[in-house]
Amino acid sequence: MITAQVANEDDGEDKLHEECGVVGIHGDPEASRLSYLALHALQHRGQEGAGIVTVNHKGLESITGVGLVSEVFTESKLNTLPGDIAIGHVRYSTSGASMLKNVQPFIATCKLGSLAVAHNGNFLNYKQLKRKLEENGSIFIASSDTELVLHLIAKSKAKTFLLRIIDACEKLRGAFSMVFVFEDKLVAVRDPFGFRPLVMGRRSNGAVVFASETCALDLIDARYEREVCPGEIVVVDRGDVGESSMFMVSHPEPKQCVFEHGYFSQPNSIVFGRSVYETRRMYGEILATVAPVECDVVIAVPDSGTVAALGYAAKAGVPFQIGLLRSHYAKRTFIEPTQKIRDFAVKAKLSPVRSVLEGKRVVVVDDSIVRGTTSLKIVRMLRDAGAKQVHMRIALPPMIASCYYGVDTPRSQELISSKMSVEKIRKHINCDTLAFLPLDSLKQVYGPVESRSYCYACFTGKYPVTETETEENNAERERELNAL
Repeated sequence: MITAQVANEDDGEDKLHEECGVVGIHGDPEASRLSYLALHALQHRGQEGAGIVTVNHKGLESITGVGLVSEVFTESKLNTLPGDIAIGHVRYSTSGASMLKNVQPFIATCKLGSLAVAHNGNFLNYKQLKRKLEENGSIFIASSDTELVLHLIAKSKAKTFLLRIIDACEKLRGAFSMVFVFEDKLVAVRDPFGFRPLVMGRRSNGAVVFASETCALDLIDARYEREVCPGEIVVVDRGDVGESSMFMVSHPEPKQCVFEHGYFSQPNSIVFGRSVYETRRMYGEILATVAPVECDVVIAVPDSGTVAALGYAAKAGVPFQIGLLRSHYAKRTFIEPTQKIRDFAVKAKLSPVRSVLEGKRVVVVDDSIVRGTTSLKIVRMLRDAGAKQVHMRIALPPMIASCYYGVDTPRSQELISSKMSVEKIRKHINCDTLAFLPLDSLKQVYGPVESRSYCYACFTGKYPVTETETEENNAERERELNAL
């Protein structure tokens, strides 16, 4: 299921939002505290809620709450979560409203015992599966699509939790990177397309760690080992084997989300086997080659435009300067003065540095233009600060279509690039020149082979898997089963 939510156009947050982040730890006596730190490192992926579940002699114990990781967890709360196995989650809702009952990890109990799950992604066939489950007596409490997984596991006829997880995952279509805990086991699962990232690491004491990004491993001194492969199910337990791996039946060509490199992930992370920093820097270098312009200074829209701007400046041979400062303390809502201030929400978050801008021909690099409302205000702010010319450079191609794989995007008709040509957008935001990184140039960064393993649906409108296709696949499977 996909929802079409973005912050209000006037609140200065005309941006995509960072889905969710997950972490799993097995074999460390401080599992809950390490999960807390790892979630802190993943805070950029979700700021609406956080939760941790641990396994100990009492079973599964959980703390969840609305707000930032540091607001949800305290020293005393973490002391109530003993155990050497834990999973955690930070949430930005792509499905389900922002309520406590939708904060993960979710726990369920059935005749096999108790199990918990944390999920990053979005299920395309959520509505169909939910309807069938409800027809068979299932009652849904939350509005998050993650709850669906627990119902599928509970309804499965398989004899173990692991087999039930595999059975459930085979039924799901869309994007999912998930971690489960039950008994003495930690299980990590990635969907067959590999839309969302999931990495595996290890601490010096042998504890195994899974996380959405390697920046979470770095903070807790875990060594990055590898990605969880698309379609892979990794099982970690206390037995002699330690960890084992298996794959789901479906093995399509991977379609990893290119926006992870362009916007969502931290620059110090390795995502899909690539340095996010180096990849963004290459975006900027190529952009400077395909869209050069005479300028005096290159600046970035912080923070996601910064690395691409560094690449652009280096290739263009022009100084990079800090022309916009971001306030990391500004919230989404403000108490405005009675006398209304123009572009107040943007100004509260971004402040121009006049000494860098005044009298200069400025190239400003950003990662994307969504509706265009923030770009318009940034251009106006730069001109008000004395910029002689403003040249906007976007380090990704024009976004013309919504994402159905776990990214919070507006409806396609709300995306400015789906309605206007580049020249019309330029006039709308009132910059002197505007250029996007062409899609072919973006693919050059990855090369002819690797580029095939990424999803470009938001730039092309061509989806690797759609809701209609999912319904057809489910109908085909039902026909096959009925024929047996």
